[in-house]
Amino acid sequence: MSILSNIFSLFSGGPKAEQSSAVSAEAQTHGDCTIHPTPQREGSQFRLAGRIEKQVNGETLVRTFVRADVFSTSDDAVEFTVRKARQIIDQNGAGLFADGEKSRQV
Repeated sequence: MSILSNIFSLFSGGPKAEQSSAVSAEAQTHGDCTIHPTPQREGSQFRLAGRIEKQVNGETLVRTFVRADVFSTSDDAVEFTVRKARQIIDQNGAGLFADGEKSRQV
């Protein structure tokens, strides 16, 4: 019966639900921004992904990012997500939120 279950899950999208789940991690601050690491589970690996938030005039502006990098552990994915977010903040400076868009990808 387990063979039939495995075959059925291949066609019903069973493994895809596992692939799209995100790992939650503690938020960190960098400058006046808050970094939320949200690595995405893809099979047995974790894709680098996160969001950067900043309060501007009482409104929360959000910049999300997903990169091609994958890691074998969620801890590594979180660590490198925070590094990448800090790099994005440092390289873009005030321009990261200058357009005033409430949410966009970077």
